[in-house]
Amino acid sequence: MKFSCEKALLQSAVLIAGRVVAAKSTISALEGILVEASTDGLRLSGYNLETGIITQVDAQVSQPGSLILSARLFGEIIRKLPDDMITVSTEGNSVHISCGPTSFDIMGSPADEFPDLPAVDDGSSVTLTQSALRSMLSQVLFAVSTNESRPVHTGALFEVEDSTLTVVAVDGYRLALRREAFIRKFGMNTFSFVVPGAALTEVERICGDSDEEVIVTLGDRHVTVQVGQTLLVSRRLEGEFLNYRQTIPQNNPISLYVDTSMLQLSIDRASLIINDKLKSPLRCKFEDGSLAISSRTAIGSAFDRCPIAGDGQGLEIGFNNRYLMEAVKAAPAQEVRMELGSPTSPCLLLPKDGEPDNFLYMILPVRLKAGE
Repeated sequence: MKFSCEKALLQSAVLIAGRVVAAKSTISALEGILVEASTDGLRLSGYNLETGIITQVDAQVSQPGSLILSARLFGEIIRKLPDDMITVSTEGNSVHISCGPTSFDIMGSPADEFPDLPAVDDGSSVTLTQSALRSMLSQVLFAVSTNESRPVHTGALFEVEDSTLTVVAVDGYRLALRREAFIRKFGMNTFSFVVPGAALTEVERICGDSDEEVIVTLGDRHVTVQVGQTLLVSRRLEGEFLNYRQTIPQNNPISLYVDTSMLQLSIDRASLIINDKLKSPLRCKFEDGSLAISSRTAIGSAFDRCPIAGDGQGLEIGFNNRYLMEAVKAAPAQEVRMELGSPTSPCLLLPKDGEPDNFLYMILPVRLKAGE
């Protein structure tokens, strides 16, 4: 194998393929990147038996071939080479890497040791812009569960119906929902599937803030996400995802409006005396025209007041400070509608009346004790 490639292109491809490479594995090939050179250019693959990434890059290939290279070492070498054309050549499992006056000789592994990535048949698919999918994922993935006792909730639910894609994440304490119109779909009129949160984090990183298209395709047991010249393959999570529609309270008696930036500042101030060792809920009292937020721990107390539009009827309710902050930060609007019912019912963050109904965040309350 012998090829030449610009450093910037090769470094980007190594970073992308290396995102899913296992740091340590009983299968040594999974700690490497499969490098394949052909007349079509250069293809790099990383795989950890759950998620795989294949990315293509333009290169001048003078001798086709393939080899597995250590993701860590190959990546470090490429990163530290001069900004010039890089040439990689192999003889057996020996690899020579040169760029300007700098060169390295390292050992690779036979390509046939690399596990085959799952093949995904062309099934139902949905196409939307990279910027749309990226923003959806950034605004829901914080609510993906880390509790392996319910594996299906360690992923996010994708629902394709009518002209919209809905992505939902739940973790038992909160719910995050984002909805966007897609460009087109293929196959079934409606379909749904669950993708692991770890794989979606990589999709978010790969997607750019552009109007270029990304195609999400549903297979029998796997899902593929095509972003430009990069293909991510992930297993689907099986199991019954929470029927989230039934968990969202309707006809809440209290409806308020609040500026998200101002609310973030108030939550941040009231959280300064809370940490992992000194835990305390935020005590929120919704009054007429203002929200009083307070906290108390062994090191002291904090109080702040945030203006709101509407009458909170004196409702006093407790929230985990991090859960509330993450939901407010994720809401893609400068002003949101807060809906509440009682001290033991969830709080909803929704778009203002008349705005597109494209997000919903639900936070479960924390029971307050006397003196907190």
